[in-house]
Amino acid sequence: MANYYEIRHTVGFEETNLVGNVYYVNYLRWQGRCREMFLKEKAPEVLLELRDDLKLFTLKAECEFYAEITAFDELSVRMRLDELTQTQIQFSFDYVRLGEEELLVARGVQRIACMRGPNTATIPSRVPLELRKALIPYAGAGISTKALLADVA
Repeated sequence: MANYYEIRHTVGFEETNLVGNVYYVNYLRWQGRCREMFLKEKAPEVLLELRDDLKLFTLKAECEFYAEITAFDELSVRMRLDELTQTQIQFSFDYVRLGEEELLVARGVQRIACMRGPNTATIPSRVPLELRKALIPYAGAGISTKALLADVA
């Protein structure tokens, strides 16, 4: 079993530029979509907390490009947990063009902070236990299950 969470996507014309390759901002959109679908499928309890006072602030989002993709390419966006602190999570993303042979076309990183409170007074908050549990199968090397489940006040 793979240690990444995956969404699949078929590139559409609206995601390309005048030259015909995918416009760079779409890679960041796909990171967000992958993260959202992960929450929906693997940590729905966290969605309820987001409706209450939990906020997930994106602190960093970046992408490095290796090859171009175009309309109707089949793409796999694969998310892994790279780092977990008490209040922050860092994911890595591999963008793989599918076909007879898989080709890594880009690699990205996204760092988020968990915050709580009203918009005028948000403060850092511990990563919810339900989210940490959901991330266990997707943890990269060097992240132990014990660290993910530690519930230090």
